[in-house]
Amino acid sequence: MAKVSVLVVDDAPFIRDLVKKCLRNAFPGMQIEDAVHGRKAQAMLAKDPYDLILCDWEMPEMTGLELLTWCREQESTKHIPFIMVTSRGDKENVIQAIQAGVSDYVGKPFTNEQLLTKVKKALHRAGKLEGLMSGPGSRPNTSAFANDSLAALTSNRPEAVAATPAPAPTPRAAAPAGIAAAPPVPRAASSQGSATSRGQGQLRLAGGATMACVIKALSLKEALLVVKRGEPLPQVLEQAVLDLEQGDNDIARLNGYLHAVSALEPKPDSDWLQLNFRFVDQDAQKLDYLSRLIARGTAQKHFVPGA
Repeated sequence: MAKVSVLVVDDAPFIRDLVKKCLRNAFPGMQIEDAVHGRKAQAMLAKDPYDLILCDWEMPEMTGLELLTWCREQESTKHIPFIMVTSRGDKENVIQAIQAGVSDYVGKPFTNEQLLTKVKKALHRAGKLEGLMSGPGSRPNTSAFANDSLAALTSNRPEAVAATPAPAPTPRAAAPAGIAAAPPVPRAASSQGSATSRGQGQLRLAGGATMACVIKALSLKEALLVVKRGEPLPQVLEQAVLDLEQGDNDIARLNGYLHAVSALEPKPDSDWLQLNFRFVDQDAQKLDYLSRLIARGTAQKHFVPGA
């Protein structure tokens, strides 16, 4: 049986590890290598053949779109299936990727099942799937891997938030294009000077749920968010994307995971959750954007990064 080799390209180690673990669980016979950015991937592709490329869009050194364009210009790589795995899901970005020759698209955050569906589709089109699925140790049924990033990283030992179900949030007025309306700041937050709202955004979870959020505090490594509790409850280590409006309908998409989840108010039926969201991007533009947000006074003096 011919080996199937895959190249995973992303500047975030968390995402690379998540994708590799998902693929290894589903396809034990698959050979998987990774690269920290497009320039590194370019060198690897020039040296060795690959059957599939899974690539982020926003990376230092060389972006995913630049790598895709280069691949389609090379005789040795122009036919390799290329799946863009990115939080850039806007119509304009999708059109750009299609024009550059992308094979498929996976939006961040994603579930294992969403990723595997795209991978199987790409390998089937390339005539590589049948041999891979029939190989030793293969697992044709992927339903066991339809869990979120928490299960992928903790061997299916989810660490869920211990909280009782809450009523669905009250519908709110429409928000500006591209960003959901932020929830009102709860008393528990507004009563403390360090927790007063200085920004708002939208948190997207891997299962497709979105949560309007208030930025309680911010650093270059993480954000402390306040959200209204709903269903499903966010989970520790869950992959997510934080969307922040930059102005002129431009949205900054910050990839990360939930490092900690707790009730904002000291009571079991608290309607509000406090989320510690750790960033995983190494992209210079995103770090610059965070620096400018902090410089404008978004960060709070009582927030201790990494605590």
